[in-house]
Amino acid sequence: MQRVLLDCDPGIDDTLALAYLAALHHVGEIELVGVTTSAGNVSVGETARNAAWALETLGLSQVPVAPGQPSPLAVPLVTTPETHGPHGVGYLSPPDSYEFAADWRAIWRRAQAVGAHLIITGPLTNAATWAAGRSFDDFASLTVMGGAVNYRGNTTPTAEWNFHVDPHAAARFFEKLGHSGHLATLCSLEVTEQFLIDSPRLDKLIDVLGDAPIATVLPELLRFYFEFHEAQGEGYQAQIHDLLTTMIALDRITFDAVDTTIAVEADSPLLRGTSVADLRSHWDAPHNARLVTAADIDAAHTELLRAARFLAE
Repeated sequence: MQRVLLDCDPGIDDTLALAYLAALHHVGEIELVGVTTSAGNVSVGETARNAAWALETLGLSQVPVAPGQPSPLAVPLVTTPETHGPHGVGYLSPPDSYEFAADWRAIWRRAQAVGAHLIITGPLTNAATWAAGRSFDDFASLTVMGGAVNYRGNTTPTAEWNFHVDPHAAARFFEKLGHSGHLATLCSLEVTEQFLIDSPRLDKLIDVLGDAPIATVLPELLRFYFEFHEAQGEGYQAQIHDLLTTMIALDRITFDAVDTTIAVEADSPLLRGTSVADLRSHWDAPHNARLVTAADIDAAHTELLRAARFLAE
């Protein structure tokens, strides 16, 4: 059985990733051993609350949740209520009555000890903090959603949101991997923004979910995201980056990837969070990433409905 540790910043698409992982957990395909959160879409306290609320709604309140680092390594925290809503989950307002594990590092240590797959769908603050004193040895794999690698950004002309929030963490994380010999599977915007849910797909998903409690909250969760994307000129639909990333991390869909060296700009005001892949080995530097270059999007939609049927049972 695959064991999974999710580090996230819910976030609408993080919530859908949690729903997917919960479905696989319920039928014994994976064990979700823990969820930790970073500050990103909203504050770290709110991301932890949103994760706990999602897990409760999904019947997994026993999974430990802990808030991680409260702010980026070297820059002030910027959140995105215009994208994910005032509380990070669209038009919803989760309750505040949740208790969290005291130490996010303890969850990571336990996950590492059982060889969990580490999936990171928020800023890399926790991962960079971990890397400063520990290795990524014994994690089954590392997968990251982030970056606009050699591609247009969604936050600035060149930067993706997660890397822009904490550029120093992203830079240090990939530098650490280059020295350690580990490779992170990197799912960047060029691929993840292809995974779209629109109104017909949402209706189908809700129909498949049936009486599952998550079905009752999805419309208000996603309506905000649809409206945001429409205001950006991208149509009444939403890019579900983090859900696609979890499917790739667990090899549930086919994808193409290339080993390369990733670097992230941290200090330039104009290029903050910009990510670059050295695809022609100009730097002659050790590889630190498997950059996903294509994924089977049709299969991802099929996989989502498969998982939804588990939640409906």
